[in-house]
Amino acid sequence: MSLLELKDVTKQFGGLTAVGNVNLKVEENMIYGLIGPNGAGKTTIFNLITGIYKTTNGEIYFNDSRIDDLKSFQIADVGVTRTFQNIRLFKNLTTYENILTACHFNTEYSMLDAVFRSKKYVKGEKLLHEQAVELLEIMGLENRKDVVAENLPYGLQRRLEIARALALRPKLLLLDEPAAGMNPEETLQLLDLIRKARDQFKLTILVIEHHMDLIMNLCDKITVLNFGKELAEGVPDDIQNNPHVIEAYLGEGDAEC
Repeated sequence: MSLLELKDVTKQFGGLTAVGNVNLKVEENMIYGLIGPNGAGKTTIFNLITGIYKTTNGEIYFNDSRIDDLKSFQIADVGVTRTFQNIRLFKNLTTYENILTACHFNTEYSMLDAVFRSKKYVKGEKLLHEQAVELLEIMGLENRKDVVAENLPYGLQRRLEIARALALRPKLLLLDEPAAGMNPEETLQLLDLIRKARDQFKLTILVIEHHMDLIMNLCDKITVLNFGKELAEGVPDDIQNNPHVIEAYLGEGDAEC
């Protein structure tokens, strides 16, 4: 069953077609890769899925319901969250506070409960604390709980952004270049963390990435874009051995596109 489906999706900016008639099906619990060079339309597709841009033509479905006519907050409400190429954290809050703030999206107590510190509020805050601690542990950030976000090493800031997205309890998580700026060891650790998050939270993940080692070892299926159009689709082995992909993106012996 497809959790996410794009049908002939097109996005034009004036006379420029950034995405042209793209079709995409992402099944539940799949880790799906979207690759291509800069300017291929990958992030534009993320922006279309999350309502930042509106489609020029085509339709986007999530869980069998059309979402391309919804606002961004409505799309988040139905279970779609994302990270960004440029890290967007609350830089002056601690690691724990960043995650806890996102956890409050799912709070079940009212404003009056909070004002009067009711039993429901106390119970709710305890649950949110437990959720935040769980995410700290999953992303390997428990020892940096009280560190201000802007003081974290770059790779840990990336992990924190993913943890904050997970705090919203999504059904579909969009990761936009999660390994950007990471060294090989950090990238390998991230691969394991993404798999762990998928399995523990029963997530479906759509990921954009330039690190081919991560994409080929992480993804169940991959779509390759070229100038906003689909060049190839298939399992990692098919993509690695596709001569058109090699010519357009990888080049002989190149490890990144």
